[in-house]
Amino acid sequence: MSRGEALSAIEKPRRASRMKAVLPAVLLVVVVVLALSAGKYDVSLSETGLVVWSRLTGNPSGLDATMETVVWNVRLPRVLAGLLVGASLAAAGAVYQGLFRNPLVSPDILGVSAGASLGAVGGIFFSLPVLAIQGMAFAGGLAAVAMVYLVGSVARGRDPVLVLVLAGVAIGALLGACISLLKVLADPYNQLPAITFWLLGSLASITRGDAISILPAVLLGLVPMVLLRWRMNLMTLDEEEARALGIETGRLRLLLIAAATLMTAAAVSVSGIIGWVGLVMPHIARSLVGPDFGRLLPASLMLGGGYLVGVDALARTVAQIEVPLGILTAVIGAPFFLWLLASGRRGWQ
Repeated sequence: MSRGEALSAIEKPRRASRMKAVLPAVLLVVVVVLALSAGKYDVSLSETGLVVWSRLTGNPSGLDATMETVVWNVRLPRVLAGLLVGASLAAAGAVYQGLFRNPLVSPDILGVSAGASLGAVGGIFFSLPVLAIQGMAFAGGLAAVAMVYLVGSVARGRDPVLVLVLAGVAIGALLGACISLLKVLADPYNQLPAITFWLLGSLASITRGDAISILPAVLLGLVPMVLLRWRMNLMTLDEEEARALGIETGRLRLLLIAAATLMTAAAVSVSGIIGWVGLVMPHIARSLVGPDFGRLLPASLMLGGGYLVGVDALARTVAQIEVPLGILTAVIGAPFFLWLLASGRRGWQ
């Protein structure tokens, strides 16, 4: 083999790796553009671009006022919320799967979704305003994980990862029973339909203010993930190996779990329960860019945000009524995850 052929053989895998790394960003842009144009009210891609450009630059576009309202005030807030919610769930899933060294772990493993659900259901049960319901959902998610970690800290002398998982299952079951009790006691004509719809997940009533309200929590949770990305790689090792390399596993695990929980609770508080995003998207990102958390995190963020925006666009166009996101993500995510299990490589880390 000549030197040129040898260099070509080395360069081909590198080019393929770079293309895979760029793919999430390309898919994200395409999905966002299509989501702004998709819907019952027909808007072309060029008209969508003109509306967004005119709003950003402050120059009147001369387009129909209804079209501008639909694109800027209805679809754009949903796209922004979808990006934030999907990216938060996917990033939290990548962190949890690494921390617990388990590819079947999702962001609700420690009961954050159950806690947020109980908070929101309680707010609906007591007929509180929308902002109060979102606040109770956010606080409920954080409180649930705090309870799980408190139980884990009491049960010392055992595998801390296993204890947290088992405590999360137990607390989640307890909170689920409380949710069922409130559903039984709720008004079957007004409160129960609202509770059921919230639990299925949706971005139908989202506003630009809702998207902006969760942005600080999402950014605050993202900061430690970015700063500790190289330590996160070491957390995928066994507990003893990580400690031998100088990592304080207990404190680091607590910090990263708090960051992932903060992002998940913020996302769930405005969207309801949306499953499978935090479970499947990190797997796809890992297959594209590898297990290095420095590359896995941005890939998961882009894939998660793009996926949820695409599913939301499908939810408002696939039928005469809007389909809840939790149903679509399960219908799409479950078969895809089974395919990943059947075709995936033996080692995931």
